[in-house]
Amino acid sequence: MSAFELVVFDMDGVLVDSEILACGCLREALGRHGVALELEEVFDHFLGRSFSAVEDDFRRRTGAPLPTGFATELNALLVARYQTALRVMPDAKRLLRGLRAPCCVASSSSLERIRLSLGLTALAPFFGANIFNTSMVARGKPAPDLFLFAAERMGARPDRTLVIEDSVSGVLAGKAAGMTVWGFVGGGHYTGRDASGMLANAGADRIVERMADLLPYLSEAAPP
Repeated sequence: MSAFELVVFDMDGVLVDSEILACGCLREALGRHGVALELEEVFDHFLGRSFSAVEDDFRRRTGAPLPTGFATELNALLVARYQTALRVMPDAKRLLRGLRAPCCVASSSSLERIRLSLGLTALAPFFGANIFNTSMVARGKPAPDLFLFAAERMGARPDRTLVIEDSVSGVLAGKAAGMTVWGFVGGGHYTGRDASGMLANAGADRIVERMADLLPYLSEAAPP
């Protein structure tokens, strides 16, 4: 049996290879409104964080709130990009099919975006209603609120919960919640970046490069 009562998956950059798509869309949308950022800057400022981080950053840079309709504009870009380019992480379905412990999703993304991503990649049946996001808690990552809320709803103890995260803010949130956190660095947004170092410095208990690396620890499915 698994040593964990619950496995909590972040979605973007963990279950689906979406961060490079989402950050590219955000960069494009911000550029339309006078905020020019390199993609690396978008990763550094917003990866793993909720939309409020974008609102705060825009106000700090421009002295004005985000333009009316910005969220709708960004969502339209995301939907179009996801429908043509979103991919499930290799071996994610194999892992989920044999998972020994209950699982859920805990993401900074909107519920609409979570459901879109899980639907497009056929991952939705693995999670059912076990989907949690920052709209359900007072504070988003790096605060521990979301992970603690997910564990409570799933009936698991924090110290027996495993979090799979790809962002520094997510790792910090999981550790603040008293959970075991494994940092996942298999997403396209980490190509050429020292992701392992960043997540280890944030407190990740283990660094995982591929979903297949999780199979011996968490799944009944035999490793390749």
